[in-house]
Amino acid sequence: MAFIPALPYNYELPESSQVALIVIDMQRDFLEPGGFGDILGNDVSSLRAIVPTLKHLLEGCRAMGIPIIHTIECHQPDLSDCPPAKIKRGQGELTIGSEGPMGRILIKGEPGNGIIPELAPLPGEFVIHKPGKGAFYATELETILQEHNITHLLITGVTTEVCVQTTMREANDRGYECLMVEDATESYFPEFKQATLEMVRAQGGIVGWTATAERVLQGLKQGISCSGSIDCP
Repeated sequence: MAFIPALPYNYELPESSQVALIVIDMQRDFLEPGGFGDILGNDVSSLRAIVPTLKHLLEGCRAMGIPIIHTIECHQPDLSDCPPAKIKRGQGELTIGSEGPMGRILIKGEPGNGIIPELAPLPGEFVIHKPGKGAFYATELETILQEHNITHLLITGVTTEVCVQTTMREANDRGYECLMVEDATESYFPEFKQATLEMVRAQGGIVGWTATAERVLQGLKQGISCSGSIDCP
């Protein structure tokens, strides 16, 4: 059996067709100056630091035929899918739906809502528009996973303690085997990221596993070189 060296122990890999890479919310609103993250007072450069690593991982998975799923947090222009409590939270001058430097904040189709060019989805890759923090709530994600017999998820993106962790916990409760890629996820708050990594892999991997992008790619390549699929004896 092929595996990825991980914490708290090795992450065993099934056939390649059962593994998918999820890239969460790598969108301009969170990573660029003038976006929602910046407006909230965060240093967006901390999130941009993972872009080269995530791009390398994305390209490696593409080359191996691993299914790619991108998510975008967004809402309909009329905000019909956005609870009033979410709009009010934060009490900033600009909120969800407000006109910002890159268009209306977190509104589907606005310039700021797009995925950054370096990580743009390719034709054939899935793009999930999600109104909540987790990628399963009110989306087609679980249907996609079931239709493609995907059982194992490699989870990346931003922010570690919010949308990434929420998605991982949602997936865990649904029986998916999840690995968070340590250097392909980031938070505006380094201590929050570290705490999340420790929570995920605590108690024997109560939520899942963590590993670096290089170890993920090495493990995936090992499986493919063994038998043409991720299924080594």
